[in-house]
Amino acid sequence: MKRYYQLLLSLGLLGLGASSGIAQNKPKPLTEDDFYEIKTVAIPDGIRLEAGGLAPMPDGRLGVCTRRGEVWIIENPYQTNGTKPSYKLFASGLHESLGLAYRDGSFYCTQRGELTKLTDTDGDDKADLYENVANWDLSGNYHEYSYGPVFDKNGDMYLTFNVAWVGYGEGKLAKWRGWLVKVTKEGKLEPVATGLRSPAGFTVNSNGDVLFGENQGDWVGSGRVTHLEKGDFAGNAGGLYWTKEPDSPLKLTREDLPDTGEPMYEAAKKVKALKLPAVWFPHAIMGISTADMIEDETNGKFGPFQGQYIVFDQGQSKAMRMSLEKVNGKYQGACYPFREGFQSGTVRARWGNDGSIFVGMTSRGWGSTGKDLYGLQRLVWNGRLPFEMKTISARPDGFEIEFTQPVDAKTAADAANYELKSFTYKYHHNYGSPIINQEKTPLKGIIVSADRKKVRLVIDNLRKGYIHEVRPSGILNEEGQPLLHEVGYYTLNNIPDGEAAQLTEAQKVKASTTPAPSTSTPAKKTTPVNGTKKLADAGLIDSKQVAALLKKHACTSCHAEATRVVGPPFTEVAKRNYTNEQILELVYHPKPENWPDYATEMASMTHVPKADVLKIAAWINALGKKKAQADLNKLENHD
Repeated sequence: MKRYYQLLLSLGLLGLGASSGIAQNKPKPLTEDDFYEIKTVAIPDGIRLEAGGLAPMPDGRLGVCTRRGEVWIIENPYQTNGTKPSYKLFASGLHESLGLAYRDGSFYCTQRGELTKLTDTDGDDKADLYENVANWDLSGNYHEYSYGPVFDKNGDMYLTFNVAWVGYGEGKLAKWRGWLVKVTKEGKLEPVATGLRSPAGFTVNSNGDVLFGENQGDWVGSGRVTHLEKGDFAGNAGGLYWTKEPDSPLKLTREDLPDTGEPMYEAAKKVKALKLPAVWFPHAIMGISTADMIEDETNGKFGPFQGQYIVFDQGQSKAMRMSLEKVNGKYQGACYPFREGFQSGTVRARWGNDGSIFVGMTSRGWGSTGKDLYGLQRLVWNGRLPFEMKTISARPDGFEIEFTQPVDAKTAADAANYELKSFTYKYHHNYGSPIINQEKTPLKGIIVSADRKKVRLVIDNLRKGYIHEVRPSGILNEEGQPLLHEVGYYTLNNIPDGEAAQLTEAQKVKASTTPAPSTSTPAKKTTPVNGTKKLADAGLIDSKQVAALLKKHACTSCHAEATRVVGPPFTEVAKRNYTNEQILELVYHPKPENWPDYATEMASMTHVPKADVLKIAAWINALGKKKAQADLNKLENHD
């Protein structure tokens, strides 16, 4: 055993020696649990609460509609004083209800083909009046989901409609599929904008603007959030069939679209109606199936992010954060990681009366990292201030980061603590897109504000129409804590006017500066790629180093070591006996046909460095050898 530990030490696989004293003096890294707690709302046995819509009521109760066509009223959903909530069936017999709102004593529920007003007229908490507010065509295709309603300040409602799925998205099977529509008080549908593929989540913000979240698919390289105005085209061709209708606010046709695989920003130069996303959510890095979004108007009850948006992802069972600004009159902004670990696929979210967020979940048929088929939870801020990038804002020559706490000036001024690059996606009829045109954005200068809450980054290679990754991975706060989340992705459609920063000599960055490793895990001596196989064969792969790579490249968003999530577990991959090089090829060029039991196709991950993929591949294959040895030991023990 002593020789074994000596071998580990000689290979640099145990963090002992002189550095151990330093490590012991560092503050313990904080996690998401230390700031935002997930509290599970109990669901009685026998109730399958596959939430499609949530509607908090003024008296503190919560309405929940389900994919099974039920509406439940939950008494005491906050579970005050440790008491369990009680459930009462308010309505049933609906058809796949995926949206719910409460207004003036009635619920408004969106079924697959009808918006229905549900009213309790005798006070027994059961709907006895079902009124058809509006209805629309259906073809019977399974993908024709309907979402909403969301009220605006005038009392009108908005709905969004999925396109059908027939090889690629099709809207022509039923009228207004792939559209955002307004429902007037008289129940008339008024088409507003098209180009929607799977708009599961949308909101009317405090300015009265409609923002909707989109899912990767045909014509959609990655998830995104777009501001929709009348006459806009959001990119998916499925709904263009209905632009020939006399009440269509635009006359664009599918034949007008460039299908070349060029970036969407370039395509928008040719198609004036094409609306660019305000924020891209990089696929598999920030999410795989964008769902609901809600604006923080809690006046600080939910933390330091007033005016920003919490955006949920169904497939990865998590919440993300989005900050927006207007540049040249158009929305653009950034997205950031926020909170993982929900029990099922996060589809619906609404603010509770106490400033917490109710999150309704379902996974059946759709898949998610959360293992349960359904669930209801609350996301609660505990009052502790996290050290985060609060916002990333565009500047004429780069970006300015505002932090929630003052930064340590020395680490903030060190250019080695920043990693910057930009990339985009193809705009074409194919399903999804790999990351394309990825380039580094060299850092020219760093300006730390006097209060140490802002850092301005002056950079080269600022590219309009691109997603800019901003990763200040080495910055600490005054207590020596690293950022809770060390990355943000800013969508730069427009560069603001203004004066470029005047850098002093001390603020200028030398061209030879290279990024530092993440502070989320201690720096280690890396093993050469050609030596990784030997370590794998010996069962000595550095699991901590691989864990850091899996997290950095978002592998754990879809995969776990031994359990099925969105994608197969690594132990199942190991059983295929791929070589490290074959795994590399499959990461860069996935073959969904190899895994027919998984509904969500893996995205091409060509942006991940080859050396990192080969280290992960060696670790996966080492898992297979460990499993084979364990099985052999069981057989020997049985004999």
